[in-house]
Amino acid sequence: MFLRVFPSIMLPMFLAIADQTIVATALPAIAASLGDIEHISWIIVSYLIASTIAAPLYGYLGDRFGRRRLMFVALGIYMLGAVLNSLAPSVMVLAITRFVQGLGGGGLMSMSQALIGEVVPPRQRGKYQGYLAAISVSATAIGPLLGAYLTLTFGWRSVFFMNIPAALIAIVLTMRLRARPGNKGEWNFDFLGLILFTCVVIPTLLALQNARTFEVSALPLIFGLFAFAAAALFFLLRQERSTPSPLLPIDLMRQRGVWMTQLVAVAHGATLTAFIAFMPLYLHIMNIAPLQQVGWILLTSTASIATASMLTGRFITRTGMTMIAPSVGLIVACLSMINFAFNAAHMSFLQVAIAVCIAALGMGTVMSVVQVTIQTLAGRRRLGAASGSIQLARTVGAALGTTLFATVLFASLALSDADAAQMFAGILNHGPEALQTLASERRAIVMGEIGAAFRNAYLLLAILSGCGAVLAWFNPSRRV
Repeated sequence: MFLRVFPSIMLPMFLAIADQTIVATALPAIAASLGDIEHISWIIVSYLIASTIAAPLYGYLGDRFGRRRLMFVALGIYMLGAVLNSLAPSVMVLAITRFVQGLGGGGLMSMSQALIGEVVPPRQRGKYQGYLAAISVSATAIGPLLGAYLTLTFGWRSVFFMNIPAALIAIVLTMRLRARPGNKGEWNFDFLGLILFTCVVIPTLLALQNARTFEVSALPLIFGLFAFAAAALFFLLRQERSTPSPLLPIDLMRQRGVWMTQLVAVAHGATLTAFIAFMPLYLHIMNIAPLQQVGWILLTSTASIATASMLTGRFITRTGMTMIAPSVGLIVACLSMINFAFNAAHMSFLQVAIAVCIAALGMGTVMSVVQVTIQTLAGRRRLGAASGSIQLARTVGAALGTTLFATVLFASLALSDADAAQMFAGILNHGPEALQTLASERRAIVMGEIGAAFRNAYLLLAILSGCGAVLAWFNPSRRV
């Protein structure tokens, strides 16, 4: 079963995850070629928005029309987006075509997860979800390296063009899966639910993106976007409760085991993404490790997460126990965050690498568990909707975690020393060398304040991972 099933699911997932990071290293080349640098971030944001909207939509449609069929649709849209990306004449056109590609990428993620639940028996899903989680984190790490190589060797357009042959291979592999019919019975597409869901996702993600800058002038826009999203959420919940074919599985989400599992996914996504995203910046600014060594730490942390995910999946398959793994793993992650907050500035490079790997091992126990738990509770008829809801929870958690980390970081600096906050912005642009013009005593004070701000931010991650551990410990769905 492994050779027949896993390659067919692995490659689409790898493409979707890698495409979120592969473009990052190509952005400078894109800006140099197309200009319009003030809008360059939209190339990333538009893909994120589209994939977030698409993930639950594909799950919804896959349950009705067949998940294998929807995988083909997602791959087709993904390839179309890749072709349009490689031909884009401007940054704004590229942002639009990236949105198109994101509509396919979001489907690749949710359908990959759902197809495992469809093809693999419940007790065996843990092992396969563990493999898929390992592929996910590996794609996140490989994406920037692959993007840098392609950009330097063949130009930035090759970053998008290489997706076309890879997607064609994925189509051939997906053909090996047996077609299964979707759910029968009366069904009406939830157009109003999709519109309202879009009105929740877009302003929420835009507000979180703007909140990361911590600019006072952006506060009215941020609050306005959140207010609009809250109003849309209110009407969305009313719509989903009243319609016979809801886009979001509200009745499923009411189950205690389901909503607690989704909150575990949010907490895990917030902790993992913020920890990995800001760790290189912290180690470099605090002169703990040069950038070359930071790269090695990121690779070892990725290997640790992948290893823990596969071991957790095998543990589930062998014992049937699920939530015990993240209950323990997130406690390990919580303690690691506390240790990192207070002691990282005084550690050697080897000690930092070990501390990061221990935290990564703890966080690697979550991904396969939440998917197996949700799919078991949802049953075969709603595997797509369940998988899409977990993907949505992870995305929201990732955006929330990075925003909260940045907010605590900048707020701590602004409250302790406004001048230090301005100097920190200079460090972000020019590195620690930006402080060389300061007197040694003042430089030591500023570095101490920056270290204290990072400590507060890492303590926030400790709280988030601790909340995830509590939710996992008290989750009633503990076995498959």
